[in-house]
Amino acid sequence: MKTATLPSLRVEPELREAAESVLQDGETLSSFIEASVRETIERRRTRGEFIARGLASREEAKRTGVYFAADQVHAELGQMLAKAKAKVQKRPRG
Repeated sequence: MKTATLPSLRVEPELREAAESVLQDGETLSSFIEASVRETIERRRTRGEFIARGLASREEAKRTGVYFAADQVHAELGQMLAKAKAKVQKRPRG
């Protein structure tokens, strides 16, 4: 597969210095920028999917008239989180 390039990017010297200051061993500025673009793409896709699920849920609630109180949802999520934390703590370390 052929590779492509991203457009050149002019930035303030301070931004370049900040980026270079957080590079890890063996990491180049180019690889840092590529990873940042990939992470931003994934985050935006995930956010878009989250919003779509929320809108679909809203429409389903409007259609059915079934709604849940926020404190009820928070309680259920708290229980799920507690179970997940307990499960992680039970795993053998190795």
